[in-house]
Amino acid sequence: MKILFFYQYFGTPKGSWSTRIYELTKRWVKEGHEVTVVTAPYDKSDIKASSFISHQKIEGINLIVIDLGDSNRFNYVTRAFRAILFSIISIWYSIFRTYDVCISSSGPITIGFPLIVSKWLRRKKTVFEVRDLWPAGGIELGLIKGEIQKKISIIIEKLCYYSSNLIITASVGQKDHIQKRFEKLTIEVIPNASDIEVFNVEGNEPLPEWTTGKVIFTHIGSLGLIHNISFWLDVARNLKELDENNTVSLVFIGDGKDRLPLLEQKERYKLDNIFFLGLMPKSQLPKWVNNSRATLFATLDNPVQSTCSPNKIFDSFAAGVPIVQTTTGWIRDLVDKEKCGINVSLSSPRDAAKKILWLANNSDEASIMGKNAFSLAMSDFNRDILSKKYLDLLSQI
Repeated sequence: MKILFFYQYFGTPKGSWSTRIYELTKRWVKEGHEVTVVTAPYDKSDIKASSFISHQKIEGINLIVIDLGDSNRFNYVTRAFRAILFSIISIWYSIFRTYDVCISSSGPITIGFPLIVSKWLRRKKTVFEVRDLWPAGGIELGLIKGEIQKKISIIIEKLCYYSSNLIITASVGQKDHIQKRFEKLTIEVIPNASDIEVFNVEGNEPLPEWTTGKVIFTHIGSLGLIHNISFWLDVARNLKELDENNTVSLVFIGDGKDRLPLLEQKERYKLDNIFFLGLMPKSQLPKWVNNSRATLFATLDNPVQSTCSPNKIFDSFAAGVPIVQTTTGWIRDLVDKEKCGINVSLSSPRDAAKKILWLANNSDEASIMGKNAFSLAMSDFNRDILSKKYLDLLSQI
C-alpha cells in the first residue's frame, strides 16, 4: 500500500515527544509499504525544517515537513492559526499525491481538512485517528469559548467522522465517547504502546549524586495545564511532614509554560524533595524510569481527560515499573484489575503522599506491581502486535 499520513507532531526517540507514529510507520515500511508523513517541527520533537517545505527520509519513512511548528508556550490564537494554515497547505498533498489510503491523526481537529478532501474529491479510503478527543477536550478546558467557535469545531468533527471509512481511537474511553454520539461509525481501538526495546534495559546507569539514598518517583511529560503538576507539589508538601527521613524524591522531566510558576511554588514552600530536570530525549529516559520506584501521572479532573491514553504510562510498563496515577477512567480500571500500580485521588494529596510513602517502604510489593506492568507491555500494549493490527485494518478497508 501507499499510505499518506497527516500528523502535525512527528518525532523520533532523539526528541522529547511521543513516538507513536514513528514507531507505527517504520514497521509498516519494513513490511514493504510506502509511507509519507506530512508533519511540522514541534518544539519537543527532533524534526527540524530546512525550508518552508522540506523533504526528508527517516528509516524509510518519507517526511514532508511544513515549517509551521507548534509549542504549548504559544497562545491559543497562535496555535489555532498555525494548525489551520498547516492543514490548508496539507490539502495540496491530499489532492496531488499518489496514495491508496489517507490517515489524519487528531488533535487538532483541523488535521481533518486534508482527509475530508481526500474522501470526497479523490474518493480515497480514509482513516481518522483520535489520539485526543477534540473539540470536546478544548471545550471542556475552556480553550474553545465562543458559541460560534464551538459550533464550527463540532461541524468539522462531524465532517471528519462521516468522511472516514474507519476511526481509530487511542483508548476504549474515547471509543465509547464517540460511539454514544455516532452509533453507526466503525471504530477500532489502537492504544498507545510500550517500547520494550527502549525501556526494558538494566537500570544501572549512574544517576546524579543527589539521588543517593533516595527513593525516586518520576514524572515524564509537559509541565502545563493538563498534567496538573500542582497536585504533585501538594503531595510533596504533605510528604515533607510524613516522610521523617526525607527518603522520597519526586523528579519531573519535561518542560512547559507552567515551569516557572512551579519553580516559584517549590521555593516558596521549601520543597527540597522535588526536582525539575527539564526536557530530555526519549533515549535518555530509561535510566530515570528504571531507577524509579514508580512513575507519576496526574491530569485534570474532567470526563474527557479520563479517556486519555498517555505515552508515559506505557513507557513505565515497558520498563516494568508501576504507576501512581489520578485518572478515573479506563486506566484506573486497568490498575485495579491488573495490580500494576496505585490509584490516588486528586481530592486528597495527603492520602496520595501516604500511598507513595508506603510504596517507598515496600519494595517487594512494588516489584510485584512492576512485573504485572511489564506483563501488560508484552501483551496488551506490545508495539509490534498493535502495529500489525493497525496495518491489518488498513488492508481490510
